[in-house]
Amino acid sequence: QVQLVESGGGVVQPGGSLRLSCVASGSIFTINAMGWYRQAPGKQRELVAGINSNGRTNYADSVKGRFAISRDNAKNLVYLQMNSLKPEDTAVYYCNADIRPLGLFRNDDFWGRGTQVTVSA
Repeated sequence: QVQLVESGGGVVQPGGSLRLSCVASGSIFTINAMGWYRQAPGKQRELVAGINSNGRTNYADSVKGRFAISRDNAKNLVYLQMNSLKPEDTAVYYCNADIRPLGLFRNDDFWGRGTQVTVSA
């Protein structure tokens, strides 16, 4: 079984910072792209940032210059450093990864259960 587990969410004041972490565990052969999505109440889930296996990144326009995604391939970890947080960044943040499990010849899309980020004074 493959699992993604997020950590690092919490409550922060506007202008503050948080770092989210996500670790992939289980019967993993390879991990390809990884990313962070978020879903605010009443809104659709949206891509925040993505990173491929070569380290190429992409960001939603709303977070460019404030958020940074990175990964540690040796530890199956992906991070999201969030700076200059705004109230509109409040959402549940989900980790996503494109993974080939051991013993399978296809990639599957895996999701974590999410971690709440609240930006409020």
